[in-house]
Amino acid sequence: MKTINDFNFQDKKALIRVDFNVPLDDNFSVSDATRIISAKPTIIKILEDGGSCVLMSHLGRPKGVQEEYSLKHIISKIEDVLGVEVKFSSNCIGKDAEDKANALEPGEILLLENLRFHEEEKQGDRDFAEQLSNLGDIYVNDAFGTAHRAHASTTIVAEFFPENKCFGSLLAQEIESIKKVMDDGEKPVLAVLGGAKVSSKITVIENILDKVDHLIIGGGMTFTFVKAQGGKIGDSICEDDKMELALDIMKQAEAKGVKIHIPVDVLAADAFSNDANTKVMDVREIPDGWQGLDAGPKSLANFDAVVNQCKTILWNGPLGVFEMESFAKGTIALGNSIANSTKNGAFSLVGGGDSVAAVKQFGFEKKVSYVSTGGGAMLESLEGKTLPGIAAILA
Repeated sequence: MKTINDFNFQDKKALIRVDFNVPLDDNFSVSDATRIISAKPTIIKILEDGGSCVLMSHLGRPKGVQEEYSLKHIISKIEDVLGVEVKFSSNCIGKDAEDKANALEPGEILLLENLRFHEEEKQGDRDFAEQLSNLGDIYVNDAFGTAHRAHASTTIVAEFFPENKCFGSLLAQEIESIKKVMDDGEKPVLAVLGGAKVSSKITVIENILDKVDHLIIGGGMTFTFVKAQGGKIGDSICEDDKMELALDIMKQAEAKGVKIHIPVDVLAADAFSNDANTKVMDVREIPDGWQGLDAGPKSLANFDAVVNQCKTILWNGPLGVFEMESFAKGTIALGNSIANSTKNGAFSLVGGGDSVAAVKQFGFEKKVSYVSTGGGAMLESLEGKTLPGIAAILA
């Protein structure tokens, strides 16, 4: 696996696919710079070698050229993070991009305009990829968030750099972290899967049953499993058409010696509202008119015991509706358990949009081993798929 550490970038131009798809506020200011900060080690390494950087990224889902999705809005934030002036090309291909890339001196950075202003990017167009390839000597993919897309800038462009392509340090770290859980995890290995739907996690569950010793199922998924086993779940969220599947997963787990842990009690509410009346109830005895919105105290004690006996932990999905303060306690308690286990030597990987949001919101970012930057890419990795952006570098 070639990374930037296998190259000396002196007098070389690195064409880097970064993931600067960052959130902007109403004034077009960056409201969360995590993705820019994550790319910093790769960019700084190249500049310190005596190389220059041509950065390419998408932003949002524009339909053609749309001013609000221009990457020029984030230049000042990139300069703040890197401490280096950033030049800008108003297009990612064509004369302006080529002239500015050719004029780059060692230590300089050029940011290209939004790749997705061109339909050819998402289509994986070869001619478009070739035009991008003319802007650098070495291709570096450091965008895990888009590694599951076979787009021109993430996959096709690599074909034009048969010997001179590598992973940036962020993407290399992502690959190593997933490998640490899926292939090299010190036992016992635990996966915590939360979120609303079994259907969105089926392939993940099926793929990880061979890798884990314990599986905690939380969030809305809980109720599909509980109802499938004959429990009363009131008005709780449930995928009736996935109950057979839930029973099948439990059978598969038993056959493989994997212990499944499901909440035994829940914090239920009489409405989907932060101000609803709440009561702790047996997960199998929720009356009509009530719905489970968070894990209960007995469940959290059970989960804490499991987490603290495991050496490798994957966390994907919250335990409750953590966006509402009344139903955030379960997710916070789980975060504390994982932080404690990590402090005692466990390796913990957090991935998937909602759990990453929870980890940031409740201050666990520095208390776990690694927080993944890619939602869809992370899920597809856990499903056992080879991501096109990774395969392109390994080819």
